[in-house]
Amino acid sequence: MNEYMESLVRQLYELPGKVITLHDGEYLFHEGDAAKYFYIVRSGHIFITKYASSGRILSLRLASRSSIIGELPLYQDEPIYIFNAVAQCASEVYALEFPVLQSYLEKRPQLAVNLLKIISTHMRKQHSKFRDLLLYGKKGALYSTLIRLANSYGKAVDGGVLIPVPLTNQELANYSAMARESLNRMLGELKKAGVIEYRDHLLFIKDLAYLKREIQCENCGREICNIE
Repeated sequence: MNEYMESLVRQLYELPGKVITLHDGEYLFHEGDAAKYFYIVRSGHIFITKYASSGRILSLRLASRSSIIGELPLYQDEPIYIFNAVAQCASEVYALEFPVLQSYLEKRPQLAVNLLKIISTHMRKQHSKFRDLLLYGKKGALYSTLIRLANSYGKAVDGGVLIPVPLTNQELANYSAMARESLNRMLGELKKAGVIEYRDHLLFIKDLAYLKREIQCENCGREICNIE
């Protein structure tokens, strides 16, 4: 998240709320739960997922510091969460009760405008992810996920990009809306082509330009093209 957006998020910390600590694998909320809180990630990483009736999991985001979570039920009657939120590692979030947040938004119009800017940016991110999934299928889903991971967490190393966040093949498959077997095959093809490799169980992207060419990357900027 860029400095401007972070400055907008920091204003929300001025509102009365509470800090919630999560351990690895702990759920912040489940799909269908009554929505009581709007959350801001203080530290760690939170998976935002959707479960299909088939049992398949679609991971939509890996929310990190200053990301907002659970914003969709704002101003709804009898709101519920439509996704799941589960900690990928030890994490902390700042929780604001919806009535409290709504009260401050109504009293402070500029705060409401700033939150609208944050949500608008978030929606643009989601639209770009769905575009890649729909236009380019499994390849677009995987390649764009790798590009977004590089934009969010990548570190330039030895002419490539190291992703320091440990992710299992199942977690990558969840992001790409495909079976793990299909993902394993595609990763194997990328390794054979010299596009990626693994270093101490961490993903290393050797040829990011190849991934971008294959899905006709629009270079929309890291503030939009990220996994958060």
